[in-house]
Amino acid sequence: MTSANPFSLAGRVALVTGSSTGLGKAMAFALVAAGAKVAINFQNNAARAERTFAEFKAEGHAGGLFRGNVVDEADVNRLVCEITQSLGPVDILVLNATPDQPQKPIEQYDWAFCQQMLDFFIKSPFLLTRACLAHMKAQRWGRIINIGSEVVARGVPQFSAYVAAKGGQNGWTRSMAPELAPAGITVNMISPGWIPTERSMNYPQSAKDAYEALIPAGHFGVPEDLGGAVVFLASDAAAFVTGQNLHVNGGMTVA
Repeated sequence: MTSANPFSLAGRVALVTGSSTGLGKAMAFALVAAGAKVAINFQNNAARAERTFAEFKAEGHAGGLFRGNVVDEADVNRLVCEITQSLGPVDILVLNATPDQPQKPIEQYDWAFCQQMLDFFIKSPFLLTRACLAHMKAQRWGRIINIGSEVVARGVPQFSAYVAAKGGQNGWTRSMAPELAPAGITVNMISPGWIPTERSMNYPQSAKDAYEALIPAGHFGVPEDLGGAVVFLASDAAAFVTGQNLHVNGGMTVA
């Protein structure tokens, strides 16, 4: 599918996991504004998801609201089947869903906590990609976009389970990119910095001030800053971009 506008996503179907709030919501709204039909996904907070979808519909966007546990194999398969029946097969897969991310020393970890991180950032991308892959390969076009984090580059302390799992997600991205490139499918990662959302509303102001003081751009990002990045990587304009990790953090990590 081609367009005179290489950034147009008209005719595409996108699934953004964990998209009823925060960064996921901003990316979902950016993709639909570019012309895609978007599946908004949530698992737990139905009331919040309904509010987001009401806003989505009020703006005249095309898509649907889909509940699904993205770390459960049977539910992933059901979710993708339901989206396919309602909107069409998934062309663009944005892997954004995340659990809570408390910082604490390793002595306070147990394996269940570490496993939860691996489930969201390794297992979920695997399950969802496998569920969507046949269609992408058949049409020789697909976009898989992992949402990572700058913490892998920065080595944030008391965050080892999250950092390790995100590092694994980055490695998975790099490995899948050359594997799927011959099928016309790109696999990339967007790694945002700390962008305040509802999740961080109750963080100490001192912590926010300390982080903001380190940002070369001089200010925090906003969720909408991820919109342009995800639309670019999902579009035909990025057809020759794969295996890359795009940091969206105002210059916090410069390799």
